[in-house]
Amino acid sequence: MAPGMPMAGPVCLLENRRDKMVLNPEALEILSGISQPVVVVAIVGLYRTGKSYLMNKLVGRNQGFSLGNTVQSHTKGIWMWCIPHPQQPGKILVVLDTEGLGDVEKGDSANDSWIFALAILLSSMFVFNSMGTINQQAIEQLHYVSELTEKIRVKSSPRDDGLQDSSDFVSFFPDFVWAVRDFSLQLVMDGHTITEDEYLENALKFRPGKHRKVEEANMSRECIRLYFRKRKCFVFDQPTTQKGLLARLEEVQEDQLSLQFRQQVQRFCSYVFTDAKTKCLGEGIPVSGTWLGELAKTYVDAIARGDMPCLENAVLVLAKLENTAAVRKATLHYEQLMNRLVHLPTETQQELLDLHAACEKEALQIFMRHSFKDDKRDFQKSLMENLQRIKEDTMQKNELVSFERCNDEIKHLSEPLKKHISQGKFSVPGGYKCYLEEKKAVVDKYQKVPGKGIKADEVLQNFLKSESTMGEAILQADEALSEQEKATAAACALREAAEEKQKLLKQQQEELEQRIKYQERTYEENIIQLKKKLEEDRRQMLESQEQILQHKLKAHEAMLNEGFRDKAKKLQTEIDNLKKQQEDNKQPSFISSALDVLGTVMTIVLPGVGKLAGLGLSLISRRFK
Repeated sequence: MAPGMPMAGPVCLLENRRDKMVLNPEALEILSGISQPVVVVAIVGLYRTGKSYLMNKLVGRNQGFSLGNTVQSHTKGIWMWCIPHPQQPGKILVVLDTEGLGDVEKGDSANDSWIFALAILLSSMFVFNSMGTINQQAIEQLHYVSELTEKIRVKSSPRDDGLQDSSDFVSFFPDFVWAVRDFSLQLVMDGHTITEDEYLENALKFRPGKHRKVEEANMSRECIRLYFRKRKCFVFDQPTTQKGLLARLEEVQEDQLSLQFRQQVQRFCSYVFTDAKTKCLGEGIPVSGTWLGELAKTYVDAIARGDMPCLENAVLVLAKLENTAAVRKATLHYEQLMNRLVHLPTETQQELLDLHAACEKEALQIFMRHSFKDDKRDFQKSLMENLQRIKEDTMQKNELVSFERCNDEIKHLSEPLKKHISQGKFSVPGGYKCYLEEKKAVVDKYQKVPGKGIKADEVLQNFLKSESTMGEAILQADEALSEQEKATAAACALREAAEEKQKLLKQQQEELEQRIKYQERTYEENIIQLKKKLEEDRRQMLESQEQILQHKLKAHEAMLNEGFRDKAKKLQTEIDNLKKQQEDNKQPSFISSALDVLGTVMTIVLPGVGKLAGLGLSLISRRFK
């Protein structure tokens, strides 16, 4: 299937072989063609619990993901189905169906925990599918959650104590949905009707006791409560009481299923379509299909090497890919815009520099929109180097085109003068005056020629300089002039030549000052746009941290109310650390340090800025802090 085309059915994303897990190149090719943001819904649970049926309903089909009709598990590894999002234009819904956990045919269940971990790492909504009720046994089935800290790392550099903060996991984790199938109980507690969500939260309360099974289940409860900020529960009646129909649900007509079950499935699908968020990286950066494929490759490669997948490293891999692409996009846009707007030669250097500044601003905006985590400003530096190179090449080409056009014009206009000189027209008494008049006519015609460009004065001076020797010879040979008149005329010619030279030097100095001015303008534009991006990044970071903080405060209060003070004390430490991080991120140094890094980088890209103009870069950057 061609990248970006609608999928007629699911494809295997990850094949779970006995010896290793292998990504399917076809699935990766499909993802590479999806540039839109993706909403990723993954479902996990014991085998033969009806997971595939729910996933088929999300893509609007009865068939697709294999349901199977025996005790044998059909879904091996992870299967993927991508469709345009039913309710969010411009986004793609990616549905991931995973092989059943606890499949007795596998013999070795070591990969179960990896399938579970990958489903969490790749999704923005994680659905856990179970049968019957949420009881102690069901909670125990979620022991994979508590094992995640041993399977994956958030930071590339672990803390001194080797532990990981739940805050780091929260920022990467998806929303959690528990789907309870064949639910036959009444949602009543203490004589009062409760909601499905209340049923889930009550089941996630810690249970007293020191027994190993209790402690393990409590660990699962704690991880679910701490890692998943948003939790939701759906209970489903049995689809039908007819056993024969249960074995072939994909072939059953809707009206053959119970009305209650159909309504429950509809509510589930509606919730997913409405509430499942775009898959994002830890700092709220939306993930495209291309990125999702790269994430999958990064994680699976780490597992194949025997390493723990590191979320921070995965983000850095994506950042490198995306920042490289951002530099390429911005450079191409700048180049195309300059080619469209700049018509060589320009009359002045400032005209070209003004166009450069406008194109540079747009290129920077594109780069800032697509780049992230360019902490050392290496990619911004690369972009600036590209733009400076293209600008300098354009300026050189501008000068060359102008120089050649002016040379052609002056050569053409001065041909009669050259011819008259060779014919001896001016080698007669009074010839010098005629020579000056004819030379002046050449200059006047030349100056009226339009579109000569920035080398007009330099070419004219070269012409006048080349004529000075011949003019001096004609002057000295003119017998109609006295020696005094000849001396006066010679002095006048020298004075005019000096004035023309001074005029040209002044123009060159002005052009040099313009270049310096525009280099400073380039620096300031980089500072302005970087500061704007950093402020938005900080806003998103603080917003995310505040959400995590409120989530932890709520969990802390619940732990105290349930009498688990030791757990609450541990969580309080994490809360205090998070508050400190928030305060640090609010400080001016959060932005000023990044601007200082950019200042250092720009002195390399724009050598002489500030020094030639008498204005230090630090003074410029200080204005924007």
